[in-house]
Amino acid sequence: MPDAHTATIVLRDAVEADLADIMEIYNDAVVNTTAIWNDNVVTLANRQEWFAARMARGFPILVAEVDGRISGYASYGDWRAFEGFRHTVEHSVYIHADARGHGLGRRLMEALIDRARVGRIHVMVACIEANNEASIRLHEKLGFRTTGTFREVGTKFGRWLDLTCMELHVGERG
Repeated sequence: MPDAHTATIVLRDAVEADLADIMEIYNDAVVNTTAIWNDNVVTLANRQEWFAARMARGFPILVAEVDGRISGYASYGDWRAFEGFRHTVEHSVYIHADARGHGLGRRLMEALIDRARVGRIHVMVACIEANNEASIRLHEKLGFRTTGTFREVGTKFGRWLDLTCMELHVGERG
């Protein structure tokens, strides 16, 4: 990634033309990290379905462009599929491997939190692999608080993983 002080960084709503880049970032996380607990990469058709579903629900997908290249994205969706949870969302934020550690995750999260406020979301939920200290610290700096950790609830790379859950109250009850 170019120097964060001289790079041109643009945060904007994702468009369908961004999906190949979003897929690349997602699949890298699948293959190389415990951020996504899937074993199989996704196809462009999968990301197109995901995009259409988010758009149909009015949920944002934001991208970070660094010098014209998609270097990260963030979105939120339903936390649970029951009407009583309609004011709570679970979010995700992923940064291209070459762009991590330059503040893009924080910028995307701040923009996503702003969107949640405008969208009258009451609570944002984060579910983070418990050893992902960088993500947990980022969320703490943004005001999220840890609500608990589930032990050994998933597996990846042949080992059990713990899941730390965090919450941020972003708005008044709707």
